[in-house]
Amino acid sequence: MNWRVLDADGTPVASGTSEPFGYDESAGETVHHIDFAALSTPGTGFTIEACGARSRAFSIGALPYAELAEDSLRYFYLNRLGTHLDPAFTGGEAWARAGGFFGSQVTCFTGTDMTGTEWPGCDYHLDTTGGWADAGDYGQYVVNGGISVWTLQYVYERFQALGELAEFGWNGERVTLPESEDGVSEILLEARWQLEFMLAMQVPEGASVWVDAREDEAEQSRPILVDGSGLVHHKLHERSWLPLPLLPEDAAETRYLIPPTTAATLNLAASAAQCGRVWRELDPVFADQCLSAARRAFAAAERYPDLLARNTFDGGGAYGDLDVIDEFYWAAIELCLTTGEAAYRQSALTYREQLSGRRPIFWANTEMLPELSLLLSQDHPSLREQAKTIVRASANQYQQEMTSGGYHYPLTPSEITWGSSANLLNRALVMAAAHDVDPEQGFRDGVVHAMDYLLGRNPLDQSYIAGYGARPMRFPHHRFWANGADPEFPEAPPGALSGGPNHRIMIDPIAREMEGECAPQTCWADHVDAYALNEVAINWNAPLFAISVYLEATQANNN
Repeated sequence: MNWRVLDADGTPVASGTSEPFGYDESAGETVHHIDFAALSTPGTGFTIEACGARSRAFSIGALPYAELAEDSLRYFYLNRLGTHLDPAFTGGEAWARAGGFFGSQVTCFTGTDMTGTEWPGCDYHLDTTGGWADAGDYGQYVVNGGISVWTLQYVYERFQALGELAEFGWNGERVTLPESEDGVSEILLEARWQLEFMLAMQVPEGASVWVDAREDEAEQSRPILVDGSGLVHHKLHERSWLPLPLLPEDAAETRYLIPPTTAATLNLAASAAQCGRVWRELDPVFADQCLSAARRAFAAAERYPDLLARNTFDGGGAYGDLDVIDEFYWAAIELCLTTGEAAYRQSALTYREQLSGRRPIFWANTEMLPELSLLLSQDHPSLREQAKTIVRASANQYQQEMTSGGYHYPLTPSEITWGSSANLLNRALVMAAAHDVDPEQGFRDGVVHAMDYLLGRNPLDQSYIAGYGARPMRFPHHRFWANGADPEFPEAPPGALSGGPNHRIMIDPIAREMEGECAPQTCWADHVDAYALNEVAINWNAPLFAISVYLEATQANNN
């Protein structure tokens, strides 16, 4: 098919003939490709004309991702709990609000769980005030917090390794926060808000706690009382789901600590060990606190390696994880990188031998995270070289899968599931790291394609990022950004990422109506009740920030 690009005045500035791709089953469409990369003149109002129709208008600019990088980080401030959201920091009056969950003195869950088992509670309270709301609800989950904190701190460490922190203004100049101080990165300050909450979720030394010790196939939970020193509670939420919409200040239901798990304990160990590095020069006292907690957590996880998370408690996401070898490997590498101690290195090697491969990054699949951390270190050259090989291999796989699809983005149909947007961005994170290692292989192009897909180059002509693209997401499943349920509440703020298409776990009322009727890439709706399709989450926005920052920096440096 013949095509041409027109400028804002309707003057042709590029033209050519399309290359037919064929039918893309995942998209449910027959697709053609065109290439107008030679068009690089900055401007606005460009359109593509083909088949007697015109595209939506688009722009060409020098740094198209810079503002998105700031908004995607501001997302985390907008989901803080235990504090009022000041309009001076929210990016707009609409997203300011009174706080809630102040003075959060919580104790262990008591009563009957979803399996019919009685839990006795515990004799301590923890002050868990602070942290981020996990997703569309106000629950707080350590496993989601762990990967989110790690991702933000990883961005900071990469900037440090490249010597580019000040060059791009991420030393406190881009996003102002209440804690802002000269020379301290807003990236670290925001990560610290969540990390301090996670530190508070650690069981005190000498305290006893009930944990679930059921056998692998058992459906009934089996509480046993153990020395909980160093273990970490899996999550924190109410006994039943909160209604929507709901202001934090109106959430009056009692919240409970859900029993500790090995996965949560290792998430704290990994992210707190990383904290021990990144804060060493900025705040040695906090760095020591993090490292001490990481050591205690890793030791506790090795004492209790089989406290597995299952769907046992109502009122919050299950965040079940029945395989924690990847978390052990992750935590051991982070502790090794921070301390240099041979014992942690040997633990990492032992756990690495038990891995069957390197799955794509996901909150429950963390085995690629230590490889990315190793790439930034100069202290363990043999481990770093092995990490290079692993990262290149994964990036090559994603690149091959990208070229097999009509929309040319690095995601397989099997990963078009709950949170597919984050699955895509986490693959892009690996491709970005591979580009750092081997910039001649075109891996950065895959990162750009991933972002293009999210911004609207997809079968639905839909941007999954609020405030960006011609047709941005507006009505996520969220207790406060609930304009879709009540016009008195705001729409999603710029930079919030929708979970995206999901054809595998279609359990919300909107998804059930389209099940079996949509191609995988089109199973999505911008609806407040579509929690399986259109929720938001901290572990989805973290890689959005990472990729936005990466693209801004590499474009500015022409690499």
